Amino acid sequence: MPSEISTSYAERGNLSIRMACRRFTRLTNSFSKKLENHVAAVALYVAHYNLCRVHETLRTTPAVALGITDLWGREWPIWASTP
Repeated sequence: MPSEISTSYAERGNLSIRMACRRFTRLTNSFSKKLENHVAAVALYVAHYNLCRVHETLRTTPAVALGITDLWGREWPIWASTP
């Protein structure tokens, strides 16, 4: 089992977030001073990455590949509904 464990997926995810969401680097204008702003920016990026962005290897969005939503967003994920 330990021979099958790889951190490359986690490291790739971290790199994607750091490259696309500049709030993780202090030397930019969009550096978050408040934790709430940082959390909101990361949540927006994750939603875009999983629901909107077409991935090259999947040739679709991850949400469509999992069957959570259709390509045009007519079916919203159940976790995105408001109470």
